[in-house]
Amino acid sequence: MPENATNGYGWRNKTLRNSELPTTHAKNLVTEKDCAVPPRFAYRHRTLHQLILKPKKLRTMKSTFSVIYYLKRQVVKKDGTVPVMGRITVDGSQTQFSCKLTVDPKLWDTKSGRVTGRSTAALETNRMLDKMRVRINRHYQEIMERDNFVTAEKVKNAFLGLEHRYHTLMQVYRRHNEDYEKQVEAGMKAKGTLEKYRIVYKHLQEFLDIRYHVKDIALKELTPAFISDFEMFLRTDKHCCTNTVWLYVCPLRTMVFIAINNEWLTRDPFREYEIKKEETTRSFLTKEEIRLLMDGKLKNAKQELYRDLYLFCAFTGLSFSDMRNLTEENIRTYFDEHEWININRQKTGVVSNIRLLDIANRIIGKYRGLCENGKIFPVPHYNTCLAGIRAVAKRCGITKHITWHQSRHTAATTVFLSNGVPIETVSSMLGHKSIKTTQIYAKITKEKLNQDMKNLAARLNSVEEFAGCTI
Repeated sequence: MPENATNGYGWRNKTLRNSELPTTHAKNLVTEKDCAVPPRFAYRHRTLHQLILKPKKLRTMKSTFSVIYYLKRQVVKKDGTVPVMGRITVDGSQTQFSCKLTVDPKLWDTKSGRVTGRSTAALETNRMLDKMRVRINRHYQEIMERDNFVTAEKVKNAFLGLEHRYHTLMQVYRRHNEDYEKQVEAGMKAKGTLEKYRIVYKHLQEFLDIRYHVKDIALKELTPAFISDFEMFLRTDKHCCTNTVWLYVCPLRTMVFIAINNEWLTRDPFREYEIKKEETTRSFLTKEEIRLLMDGKLKNAKQELYRDLYLFCAFTGLSFSDMRNLTEENIRTYFDEHEWININRQKTGVVSNIRLLDIANRIIGKYRGLCENGKIFPVPHYNTCLAGIRAVAKRCGITKHITWHQSRHTAATTVFLSNGVPIETVSSMLGHKSIKTTQIYAKITKEKLNQDMKNLAARLNSVEEFAGCTI
């Protein structure tokens, strides 16, 4: 067809050839000079032209994507060939790249973006162009699955090997859990905390799949909105209360801190996000309930074991994991000739020094030597112990809901603070990093309040006697 001939739609060949060149706007494809119809109909023909060139599938997809090849005709080599260029389009954004190929412009088919003919050179060039298209399509799909968004520039950089390997959230999370698991095996971290990290990891996987339809997300794409969406997911889809949401958001915050410390993330998405824990009433056993537990008639030795382990925690303040890991090496006699527990808390690593009271000492004596692994107590699985102590409490007439951590609250409140032990001392014995944590555990009982007021009244009476007058 002659160069200036028109096709069935009124478009000159010159227009089609110009479409091969890089352009930033579709209106550059149609001008009054190149159109065989009056200018007022140019927009109609341009729209028709776009409908013909764009497949229906790509027009209706949420993210449009195309790869075309064209000739850079203004650059002519000595042998008369011209370079082949590629153009990637994603959602209207375009970027070009060199295919590192040259062809005879007379053999180039603009419409198909391929070399015509059956020569060896033509077949080899077309084969290389097809391989490029397959690779570009693969990079596009990978970025779509990996990231939350895709651009033409990202696809081009991936194809050319210039892509910056972004660290992703789930990638950092997996590495963290692997390292944490090793620390748990070495006795440096608590297994329960690892389980919490694993639960939140599964929730994040489900959240990314449901809300974003991806398996992972780049760290740089984390925003306050993402965190708020995750919070809403926990509340609505997982039916978590406020304090559980706070607990599950903390691991996500940990991953962000890891990313910032490693300079994988430059801004903190949590800077504009805030969630506060709700004040809750910490349950503990009263003096009367401790007496019921100690005096109760039990069915067998197993129930006695559950009760003894629980009471030991209640009179030392040890957590279940620290009690289970207690060995003879942790029992030491100091200058005061009393036995003390010296242990690094599994959860925080803080050193905890606790003098053994008479009740706790007798419980140790009852089980000492029964374990071959050097442990003090033959401790069953946590769930077994929890079910056992609940059955024991019910048998002893205690109607309160029992948890094992409740024994630690009981130590802080009923055993220590209510008997005049200063809160600073209690904080040290419980192995808390901050006294604020101890204040959460500590509850002022009526007995302690009454005793403090009696002491105050006695001191004021002595002042009056010293002054020799009354008010």
